[in-house]
Amino acid sequence: MPKHNKHPIALFGEVLIDQFPEGQRILGGAPFNVAWHLQAFGQKPCFISRIGNDETGELIQHAMNTWGLSKDALQIDPIHPTGTVAVTFEQGEPRYEILTEQAYDFINAEALDLNAAYPIIYHGTLALRHHVSEQALKALSTQTTGKIFIDVNLRAPWWQKDAVKKWLSTAHWVKLNHEELIALFPVHSSLQNSLHETMQHFLIQYELEVLVVTCGHLGAKALSQDCEFVEVFPSDQLSVVDTVGAGDAFSAVLLLGLHLGWSLSVTMNRAQAFASASVTQQGATVQTLDFYQAFINEWRLI
Repeated sequence: MPKHNKHPIALFGEVLIDQFPEGQRILGGAPFNVAWHLQAFGQKPCFISRIGNDETGELIQHAMNTWGLSKDALQIDPIHPTGTVAVTFEQGEPRYEILTEQAYDFINAEALDLNAAYPIIYHGTLALRHHVSEQALKALSTQTTGKIFIDVNLRAPWWQKDAVKKWLSTAHWVKLNHEELIALFPVHSSLQNSLHETMQHFLIQYELEVLVVTCGHLGAKALSQDCEFVEVFPSDQLSVVDTVGAGDAFSAVLLLGLHLGWSLSVTMNRAQAFASASVTQQGATVQTLDFYQAFINEWRLI
């Protein structure tokens, strides 16, 4: 089995089901997807979320049991349903309705282990749309001495700029895409800032250790507080099957590199390699451990 450190990475936020019109149900939620990958890499993550006491919640618990993911920090809500995204199609294009008042909106601070020595706490922005889960994360993050990794996911209408900026000020590492960077840190046309310059201003304003900006098929860029700048690019030989969850695959390896002390360059190149491999698979969560074995061997995680 791959090695893992004594204290687990904590992942806070949503787990949900994408519900398709024909009845297909796909597991999702960025924190869940990232936890799934980290489990396969032997890191025994602590996944902090909340599901309903319903059939969908049972499906999630079964998947976690099968994959070996710990359910110790998975809360069961007796009132609210397990998170669901309703997927519909208009003229062949998918539309996603993120339903409100879901179980992950009500993660209970009183049920958290506030004394756990998490080396890293990962969270996004969607699960902070409701004050109950927001207060739970606040209680958790104010107690930690570890790193805060924020994976920005701006989903209209479930975010407000001031609220996101407040959380960014608590972060050590931030990952977002280039559109989210501009949404949070608009570039004035008169300044004609390059993406690199915008990243510099953003990193300085929020006093980050590392800022990572993903650019879809153009790869990703990272900038550190020591002014190290790393660019990575996907192979043009990829046989793309499904890009859903590629960003979560990228995040999982960023966390792995941060946790295991890899250099920024090594971390970014490995993250790009794994994300590139993930788009050759169907779905955001790969269902076989064999998929991970080449990376485990190459990265000497055994």
